[in-house]
Amino acid sequence: MIDFLQQVPLFYKLNEKQLSYIAEICTKKPFKAGTVLFREKEPGSAFYIVYSGSIKLFMSSQAGEEKILSVFKSGDSFGELSLIDGKPRSASAQTLEDSTMIVLGAGNFLELLKWNFEITLCIMQELAQRLRDTNQHVHDLTFLDARSRVVKNLILLANKNGTRKGTTIHVKLALNFDEISRMAGVQKTVLMQVMRDLEDRGVISVAMNEFTLHLDRLRGGN
Repeated sequence: MIDFLQQVPLFYKLNEKQLSYIAEICTKKPFKAGTVLFREKEPGSAFYIVYSGSIKLFMSSQAGEEKILSVFKSGDSFGELSLIDGKPRSASAQTLEDSTMIVLGAGNFLELLKWNFEITLCIMQELAQRLRDTNQHVHDLTFLDARSRVVKNLILLANKNGTRKGTTIHVKLALNFDEISRMAGVQKTVLMQVMRDLEDRGVISVAMNEFTLHLDRLRGGN
């Protein structure tokens, strides 16, 4: 557990004694694919770190439509907002595949923030980055056309989840095309049209639950 915690960005400044304490107060839990960890508007009770697998954070409309806000992978953390402000969850979280979480209860999480400025600062920086990401997303929805939003989201997914080799990035995703289209804020038909066009131009190669992005061909394909 300590070896993994050392690799989590949130804890990178902590010493072995601090990491040992965190390992003692948290638990590691497996979850099947499709498990809802918490739902929007529920009270917050735990903080999560992804040990393995992937998680989607999303909001739902009254009609049942989803808007995916983010996808978290190993080392990413989430669920801190409602623990800090005491308000209900602002979004829902669900496993995209069989996953294992490191779970920290609300009381232990707040105690950790109280006595470790380094962690508190990292949490603040993470929240600030998510606010910046939200502002950028609003900008994209306002000023970018559908094609540009699709291309930008594919690049973001590749940068965050892909394995780079030279000028290519190979990405394995548990997201389906419906979920990717929601992330980009476009209809699925638009997403498929843009991806077919990018395939024809050699910018991407698509297979089931994965794609390869060819960076050297991107400028001409966008």
